[in-house]
Amino acid sequence: MDWGWTEEQEMLRRSLAEFVRTEVTPNALAWERAGEVPRTLFTKLADLGVLGLRLSPELGGGGHDFWFTAILLQEMMRCGSIGVPVAVMAHAEFATMLIDRFGAPELRQRYVAAAASGQMIGALGVSEPDAGSDVAALSTRAVRDGDDYVINGSKLYITNGSIADYITLAVRTGGPGHRGISVIVVPGDSKGLKRQRLQKLGTHASDTAELFFDDCRVPAANLVGAENEGFRMIMSGFEGERLVLAVMACAHARLTIDEARKWGHDRRAFGQPLLGFQVWQHRLADCLTAIEAAESLTWRAIDLYVRGKPAQSEISMAKLFATETARDVARECAQLQGGLGYMEDCLMGRLHRDSLALTIGAGSSETMRSIIARANDLTAGDA
Repeated sequence: MDWGWTEEQEMLRRSLAEFVRTEVTPNALAWERAGEVPRTLFTKLADLGVLGLRLSPELGGGGHDFWFTAILLQEMMRCGSIGVPVAVMAHAEFATMLIDRFGAPELRQRYVAAAASGQMIGALGVSEPDAGSDVAALSTRAVRDGDDYVINGSKLYITNGSIADYITLAVRTGGPGHRGISVIVVPGDSKGLKRQRLQKLGTHASDTAELFFDDCRVPAANLVGAENEGFRMIMSGFEGERLVLAVMACAHARLTIDEARKWGHDRRAFGQPLLGFQVWQHRLADCLTAIEAAESLTWRAIDLYVRGKPAQSEISMAKLFATETARDVARECAQLQGGLGYMEDCLMGRLHRDSLALTIGAGSSETMRSIIARANDLTAGDA
């Protein structure tokens, strides 16, 4: 879509398109089989100047707004492996952004600079076995002991969890509810930290792990912001995360329908191309209409976010509609390919398989609907 990109943004898009074409797409399947992206991907992106697009320029970041991240996502999604941009975003946008925004100068210098250069890889640790979208219910506890915090508990579904050099961890330092939550940076080599890689249905190129903390001792200086003020920081980060998922979903749906269009012209059945049948013309027309609507809603949410306007409702709408559109489009287009669309080595099959994750990450669709309802006076009673 042409949204009036600046010359700098167009240069970024062209350089990213070439990088993805030569460095990412040819390796995407191998990375999926390996279950992780190589560390060299992070350093190459840093050398290109795009790893920390929104991080502070004095620490090696780009200092750009979210439009630049949207361009990065659009191009990276064309590699056909959703796990690749997921791993990059979990590092640069999710784990490191909180440290950059709220961390003390020494903490920012230690981790943000290393993250922007690709020398260290980060993970964000929020979800737990009994606390996913309900962040205020997390139970992993950190207790102050002299100059350290001692952490006990576990985290689940943590992207980059097995490969991370540091985990930006949400912990309970106070009483129940959202007022007792803090954020602490846990070095990956901390004693008492154990990791177990998880096997997912899709997004295979992004490593996902369960983390266990058994009397894990971390310097108190690794506290991000003030003690018991972590909930606000995590919630502010969720807006950027949800925009990431919305942009990824739009790009995912675009790639899916591009593949369906090519297949529909080339594949013949009963003496004519599949797109010679009106049923498929109409089904793909509905898909394309939904994609256009999802992109417009997402672009509006980004515009509000970049201009610093209240946008919680619009961002939640964009995340909800775009991710569910990507899932629906993938289902329709996989049906067009028939048996081939059920094969692991088929791009359409992988796009179909991966589409479900988009509706779950950074808050489920049900959570988005609840946010939208509260923000627009659609609740009553005890709801």
